[in-house]
Amino acid sequence: MTGSPQHRTTPSACCDASGDRAPAAPRPWTVDEHLVDVLAEVGPLPPIELQLLDAQGCRLEEDVRAGGDLPPFDNSSMDGYALRTADTAGATDAYPSVLSVVGDIAAGAEDLPRVGPGQAARIMTGAPLPPGAQAVAPVEWTDGGTGTGAPAAAMTAPVDDEEVRVLRPVAEGAHIRRRGSDVTAGETVLTAGTRLGPTQLGLLAAIGRATVKVRPRPRVVVLSTGSELVQPGEPVGPGRIADSNSFTLTAAAQEAGAIAFRVGAVPDDADVLRAVLEDQLGRADLIVTSGGVSVGAYDVVKEVFESYGGVDFRSLRMQPGKPQGFGRIGGRTGVPLLALPGNPVSAYISFELFVRPVIRTMLGAADVHRPVVRAVCPVALRSPAGRRQFLRGSYAPAEGVVRPVGGADSHLVGALARADCLITVPEAVTELPAGSEVDVVLLDS
Repeated sequence: MTGSPQHRTTPSACCDASGDRAPAAPRPWTVDEHLVDVLAEVGPLPPIELQLLDAQGCRLEEDVRAGGDLPPFDNSSMDGYALRTADTAGATDAYPSVLSVVGDIAAGAEDLPRVGPGQAARIMTGAPLPPGAQAVAPVEWTDGGTGTGAPAAAMTAPVDDEEVRVLRPVAEGAHIRRRGSDVTAGETVLTAGTRLGPTQLGLLAAIGRATVKVRPRPRVVVLSTGSELVQPGEPVGPGRIADSNSFTLTAAAQEAGAIAFRVGAVPDDADVLRAVLEDQLGRADLIVTSGGVSVGAYDVVKEVFESYGGVDFRSLRMQPGKPQGFGRIGGRTGVPLLALPGNPVSAYISFELFVRPVIRTMLGAADVHRPVVRAVCPVALRSPAGRRQFLRGSYAPAEGVVRPVGGADSHLVGALARADCLITVPEAVTELPAGSEVDVVLLDS
């Protein structure tokens, strides 16, 4: 796989014992260089037409205009009586307006009675307004046709030759939802780039759209590697640990907007890993792995991925998360892969820094990166020279203060679960005195 030349590892040379010049170890990449290189290789997924519920969480590819008015007809917003306003002028409890009931109108009714002077029609919420009617009197403003003159609590069953007593005046247009009062025909109701949630999907259904053209949510396959991994609930025992990474990363992918598929832990066996990958490639827009990217003797991830070609493994100037892998399985047109380190904190921070922006880019989202704010850290911080450190923190926005949570070790999942941000210490800084301002990556935004 190729990328921007200025971001590729540039080997330096030195002399070996024979006097010949031999390549030195590749230089480490910065966080920014790695991120630029990764994002240069991905883009928004091609748009497709989807059924409404399949489009949830996707972003619109085009503006959507209404084909008709919404509501499509004048209708009642209350259970009550459709009537002419002049017939209720001066009505009171003591001197109600007595109107003849000429029919009943339910929601969905088509054969509507005409309301003339001195008449009313019983009407239900959502039912079309009959011709001649100018307003709706809620049933609570009437005696409900009981003949008692007392305010009714609810509609009663129809009574032949019923009369209804209206106990107060009703203004013209009262309790009527006018045609087009929500949306008018030809109006742009949703614009390209809008993320489709429940209310947007409801609007699309209301205007009669059955499908919509969107940027689909990327399908992300997540798998952990390591023969030491067991599933939660299984005995741990010496040398065995529960596979937490696949749960963390799958949930993080879903939270970022992807359709995520969690694959069970894969042992340190090249043939098994290769078989799992071949099985998953058909449903993946992106593959994310954790573990097996360092220099261990049993790290088969490099062996397998490098056999496909197009995958680079590199060291980054960051802590935690130094070893990273990136490329495509199957050449330049293959499925993108991000291989993350196996320590839980390293894997999660690597996801936030590199995988989440890839998912957001595939979605066509404008907000690719987490928001970053400046805050005061009331305690002193130390950081290794030449590495950008990402400490877990707790941010108090009202105070503009951030405090570290737990230590810097990459196995502290308890502290990670209590953190809501990352505190960034730049590569060139090894110490920050208490009260220093720092960059804070917000994880809950």
